[in-house]
Amino acid sequence: MTYRMLIDGALTDGASTLEVVNPATGRVFASCARADQAQLELAIAAAKRAFKGWSSRSSSERGMYLKQLADALEARLPEFATLLTKEQGKPLDQAQGEVFGSIMALRFYAELDTPPKILSETAQERVIEHRTPLGVVAAIAPWNFPLLLMTLKLAPALVAGNTVIAKPAPTTPLTTLLLGELAAELFPPGVFTTIADANDLGAYLTSHPDVAAVSFTGSTATGRKVVASGAGTLKRLMLELGGNDAAIILDDMTAADAAPRIFQAAMLNAGQICLAAKRIYAPRAIYDELCAELAKLAQAAVVDDGLKPGVQIGPVQNRAQYEKLLGYLQEAAREGKVVAGGEPLDRAGFFIPPTIVRDLPDSARLVQEEQFGPVLPILVYDDLDDAIARANNTEYGLGATIWTSNPERGASVAMRIDTGVTWVNRHLELPFNISMGGAKQSGLGRQQGIEGLEAFSQAKVVSIALS
Repeated sequence: MTYRMLIDGALTDGASTLEVVNPATGRVFASCARADQAQLELAIAAAKRAFKGWSSRSSSERGMYLKQLADALEARLPEFATLLTKEQGKPLDQAQGEVFGSIMALRFYAELDTPPKILSETAQERVIEHRTPLGVVAAIAPWNFPLLLMTLKLAPALVAGNTVIAKPAPTTPLTTLLLGELAAELFPPGVFTTIADANDLGAYLTSHPDVAAVSFTGSTATGRKVVASGAGTLKRLMLELGGNDAAIILDDMTAADAAPRIFQAAMLNAGQICLAAKRIYAPRAIYDELCAELAKLAQAAVVDDGLKPGVQIGPVQNRAQYEKLLGYLQEAAREGKVVAGGEPLDRAGFFIPPTIVRDLPDSARLVQEEQFGPVLPILVYDDLDDAIARANNTEYGLGATIWTSNPERGASVAMRIDTGVTWVNRHLELPFNISMGGAKQSGLGRQQGIEGLEAFSQAKVVSIALS
């Protein structure tokens, strides 16, 4: 089966094709349409034409389209989940959770609205703030949660009255293209578009004068390129970028209590989460025991093809990321002590077992950089102030976690961490009604919640003299 793009309401073959690799085998399992610049130009023109009619509809009417898309997606949930596991690698139960989350995101935003807001009303004046759509939105999603992160862009953008061009990562394009097939039966032509490329059309899309806004999730390095690309037209930008999230265990926590929570926060989706716990700071009193407990969990984890029952950790998604992680493993073995994992599995596919590394210096690349994989450094501290300073000593500021038996103390420490979100005794709690965004070089703007909806609109103030 060759998956097609949705351009101007029609399912369309590409100027060429793109091969898609199953990371559990390392072999091509499907192909899809691949656009060239001419097709992208047609897509942008169609989205621009469709904007007038779509934006003139009421928010509730646009929401009805999202509800229909959610229903269509739910009806094919098993198919989407299986395809997601094949292209991304995550265990099937996690893929099912991602598809279900996408359905819920569509339904959540379908009910949201930004009605006019009266800012001032007296006998002399009335001042009203309206929210108006921006135009054509480019939605660019990464390969770790390709369907959910794309849905969290297109849903608020569409309900706000914009038209959307969805460009998935070239290693995980299929679930987005399949979503486009559902949309082809539901949406007016040009309202929702899917474009697949080989990372060669991004700059053209983000710099195009007819694209009003860009919502991008990915690395900080690529985010800088998006900012530069959009500068010529001062596009609205929503950027969720990289993170090197610290987890700090306080001295009132036991290693036995902390270890399973830390392991889950670090290893879900094979560690391929922007907000995963990526470096752990533990007090010296429990350091040795924590490293031993984490090593036990790593050695017991079931690592295999995500389609097999009982699998906990799937492969790394793509060869480039796999090879990057191999470099971290080699350096970690030289600079620290590997207590679990440390070598890729001797089988086809991009399998790296959960790896625990202790006794690394703070200067190690595995500590300084975002590894984005199942390789976790455990660092020791003697003084909490020092641990907080080390946790903050990074260009990133996406998220963090604090683990403690005293939630109030944890909340106090959380306020000292320079991040957009810090969890205390929990991780990755991201309900759709709560907005989030990165600090420092981890992003611009807000996602989710009413703030995430407003990000896809322009505040327009109308000031009226009444006398």
